[in-house]
Amino acid sequence: MTDSSTNEPLLAIEDLSVHFDGDGGEIVAVDHVNLRVEKGRTVALVGESGSGKSVTALSVMQLLPYPRARHPNGSIRFRGEELLGAGPRVLRRIRGDQVGMIFQEPMTSLNPLHTVRKQISETLLLHKGLSESAARSRCLELLELVRIQDPVRRLDSYPHQLSGGQRQRVMIAMALANDPDLLIADEPTTALDVTTQAQILRLLQDLQREMGMAVLLITHDLTIVEKISDELYVMKDGRIVEQGATASVFEAPREAYTKQLLSAEPPVKPEHDFTGRDEVLKAEHVRVWFPIRMGVLKRTVDHVKAADDIGLVVRPGETVGIVGESGSGKTTLALAILRLEKSRGRIVFNGREIHGLDGEDLKPIRRQMQVVFQDPYGSLSPRLSIQQIVEEGLVAHGIGNESEREERVIAALEEVGLDPASRYRYPHEFSGGQRQRVAIARAMIMQPRLVILDEPTSALDRSVQVQIVDLLLRLQAEHDLAYIFISHDLKLVRAMSDHLIVLRGGIVVEQGPSERLFKQPEAPYTKALISAAFALEVSDETAVRQ
Repeated sequence: MTDSSTNEPLLAIEDLSVHFDGDGGEIVAVDHVNLRVEKGRTVALVGESGSGKSVTALSVMQLLPYPRARHPNGSIRFRGEELLGAGPRVLRRIRGDQVGMIFQEPMTSLNPLHTVRKQISETLLLHKGLSESAARSRCLELLELVRIQDPVRRLDSYPHQLSGGQRQRVMIAMALANDPDLLIADEPTTALDVTTQAQILRLLQDLQREMGMAVLLITHDLTIVEKISDELYVMKDGRIVEQGATASVFEAPREAYTKQLLSAEPPVKPEHDFTGRDEVLKAEHVRVWFPIRMGVLKRTVDHVKAADDIGLVVRPGETVGIVGESGSGKTTLALAILRLEKSRGRIVFNGREIHGLDGEDLKPIRRQMQVVFQDPYGSLSPRLSIQQIVEEGLVAHGIGNESEREERVIAALEEVGLDPASRYRYPHEFSGGQRQRVAIARAMIMQPRLVILDEPTSALDRSVQVQIVDLLLRLQAEHDLAYIFISHDLKLVRAMSDHLIVLRGGIVVEQGPSERLFKQPEAPYTKALISAAFALEVSDETAVRQ
């Protein structure tokens, strides 16, 4: 236990190394790392994918895949108590009670078979011994704390019934359930829109002040780091390359790598006038309503209006950005355009009405309408090689013979900046940025006219995001592509978009040329979004609720 006469921090990581047994030999993931977290302080750990950030955090909780992972040296002490090699009894006392953790991907971290109430209650029943009734009350209190709408109804929801932002809020509620002394937050706002990010970060700061809680924040969003952290550790290739007070590091970074991270901001896209060009896509009065059925006969009593009377036009070379909070209808609109979700209204692609088409009639049209999804790991089959993934569309449409398809795969991989020799490898052997390049190659190989980009960079580090944005803009210029770019990151939207549509609750709040909306937004909701994106604070919270 802690000797009160010493200056032992709440968490002390000393000389920590983590090695993994790989097919090609031993992999050094963390290399002699030292890190301290004092009580009530926020320490940020930043670096690109593969730098060792999450491995370090998982080592604290002893959640690595042992024995494949091992610690050849090092120490991790929490309140002076050694955690490396600690037994199950000690770890059960620490995990979820004294130390809470918010994981990066809530969909894979939450149990799909259990309700929200059961998953939050589990830690309360285990550590606090609460009754079922008391646990339910605490669950409601936590859901209200993280601002889940209609918390009573959400108690009995399953993860798949929640939006990405709602799932992340549930994860945060679980981590805070027992008022931990240390919160490890691994990319806690990746899945959240900008106003929700601001609210959650403010919530964490408020709780930190009230509870004296320390936070170890792992993130690739340096705007968040600058606003809320006290100390900063920069990690590269498993090592800490720079550390210090956050303000000092931002003002005068010493290492070239830190300077590179801090300067990785996407530029604003120059304004272009696309008026007069042919329309690739025109959507009018698009409506997607989901029925709410109740009673024994499951009669429709109301509708969830996921998309309500939305219209847009996209021309060659133009990017239409779509922004809004989680549940605003962004992805639903994209699925309706792709004819993957039933809708009402009029959708014209390449001058042809496609709303009423299905099956074989849609097949040749889908070849020219491609999509790049948010999570490259989830959207690429782990059982297929890169060659098989990229050529999948060619095979489905009967394009070319085997050797011709291979030539086109090689050309597509070169075009997105990947080594064609890697085409026989599998997705798990690539970084997040490389996997997203594979997903882009799979879309581009079909020579589409329209590409829908649904949060294509949200899971990536800022420096990698900038690289992907540069790639997408280059491909658009070379092939005169029309893009629909969906994102909650308004800095990326500003770098990509010519025209901007702001959605809230399934309706268009405001739309127009991107730069006009960024410089002179008219709707209070748009003002709140932009304020949250560029200042990480909502200057007028009432605007968000109006």
